Amino acid sequence: MNKLITYYRLAREELNKVIFPTKEQRRNAFISVLIVVSAISIFLALVDFILSASVSSIL
Repeated sequence: MNKLITYYRLAREELNKVIFPTKEQRRNAFISVLIVVSAISIFLALVDFILSASVSSIL
């Protein structure tokens, strides 16, 4: 039981050291991820369109 209490105390101490992101940092990260995912999706859609058009013209 003593080990469990010690573990819980140490876990709380470590949790107090964590610095959580601010609202602005979360918003900026969300926008960055959204932009990157959108750009990659558009690029892959264009590559898919070009490759499918070239394959269908060959066949």
